[in-house]
Amino acid sequence: MVIHYHCRHCGTKLGSIEQTSIHSETLGLHKLTDQERQEMVSYEPTGDIHIKAICEDCQETLERNPDYHQYDFLIH
Repeated sequence: MVIHYHCRHCGTKLGSIEQTSIHSETLGLHKLTDQERQEMVSYEPTGDIHIKAICEDCQETLERNPDYHQYDFLIH
C-alpha cells in the first residue's frame, strides 16, 4: 500500500509513504469529519490511498490573498 499526498489546489505531488500497514490515527485521518474525509481521501482498488493536502506555496498564496479561497484550483 502506498499513500500519495497531492496539493488540492495546484495538484503538485507532495510525497508518498510506502507502508504495508498503517493506522488512520497515525496519519491524523481520525480527526477529519466525515465530509472532510470524503473530500480529501480516496481509496484505490489496489489499496493505495490518495490524500489531498495543501502545499506551502498555495498556503502562502491563500494567506496573502484570502479571497482566493473561493477557487478550487490555484496556479502559481
